[in-house]
Amino acid sequence: MQTLIDKAMIASRYLLVVFFGGILVALAIYALGFLKKLWKFATSVGDVADNQTLLDLLHLVDSALVASLVVMVAISSYDNLVSRLTPKDGDQEAGWLAAVDQGNLKLKLATALVAISSIHLLQIFMEIGNYDDRAVTWGLAIHAMFLAGVLVLGVVDRVTAAAKKAAKG
Repeated sequence: MQTLIDKAMIASRYLLVVFFGGILVALAIYALGFLKKLWKFATSVGDVADNQTLLDLLHLVDSALVASLVVMVAISSYDNLVSRLTPKDGDQEAGWLAAVDQGNLKLKLATALVAISSIHLLQIFMEIGNYDDRAVTWGLAIHAMFLAGVLVLGVVDRVTAAAKKAAKG
């Protein structure tokens, strides 16, 4: 009986494929929205002020960072939780996945969130007249918390790596 339960628990990881597939479908829909924003940006670039052009460009960069974040989570999580994505002989396409462990993924995700938060803060600063002091303060506080989180994750990652290295040596 225990063996059957163990096999069922291990097989349940394949249910995650539904979620990762759903994330990829959502990403495709998000890509369509990006193309719409890109078209609007391209057709209005000469008609708007430089400040607005920069803000629109920042929105595109923000979209690219969010999409990268989604891909990173989907691929790394699939590789770590469902099935290893190992490169075939001579194929370098999935080789980078071997270097992405859970700690590394957390640090990359946190860094991407800081980058996205930085873009949002820059957008606020460029249109500071449209925001009250409370909104600016909250934006800064949230960004500071993201930064603190990245620093803590970085320190934990470094301490963990040093402890692993000491245990081996």
